[in-house]
Amino acid sequence: MHFNIEALRQLEDRYRAKLINSLSGFKSANLIGTTDGKGNHNLAIVSSVFHIGANPPLVGMIMRPHTVTRDTLENILELGEYTINQVNVEIWREAHQTSARYEQQVSEFDEVGLTPEWVDEAKAPFVAESRLKYSLVLRESQTLEINGTVLVIGEINHVLVEDDVIAHDGYIDIEALETVAVSGLDSYHVTNRLGRLSYAKPDKKPDVID
Repeated sequence: MHFNIEALRQLEDRYRAKLINSLSGFKSANLIGTTDGKGNHNLAIVSSVFHIGANPPLVGMIMRPHTVTRDTLENILELGEYTINQVNVEIWREAHQTSARYEQQVSEFDEVGLTPEWVDEAKAPFVAESRLKYSLVLRESQTLEINGTVLVIGEINHVLVEDDVIAHDGYIDIEALETVAVSGLDSYHVTNRLGRLSYAKPDKKPDVID
């Protein structure tokens, strides 16, 4: 099947959204934990989290256009802190349910049955059931002119992960944590690692890392 630009423009909105969202393949499934100035907790599933840099440790994510109330984005802009919690096989249904449009004062933690967890002086709640999670301080936000989506960039200040899944070189075995990936808007997956390969160099085939 071949869709040119005119064919894409003529597709029904929801069909086009699911088609285009599927093109980028597997994405990480993450729950974003925030709190507003009144102490109301919010939890939302996001599949647009990506690595920006390791020093300083920066992570970005794309949020939908701020043309209507966006509790997660507004909480981040208000308090300047948030958490990112990877979804695993035990909580993928609950994670998906956080995409429902609850009222601002309603806690998704309570509605879907997940547990807020507080660490040190962090202002935003972690998800206790998540096995790999980290908190961030907001460093930059930009509204993208091309479509009105908002780029949020945070600097990591706390990482919580089980000891036995970190390799000697710092690699985190997310499969051992039973981390879930998402494709499209609503399809959840577990993965099967093919292997790790050594740093690529010209004229040398990469070695498999045990």
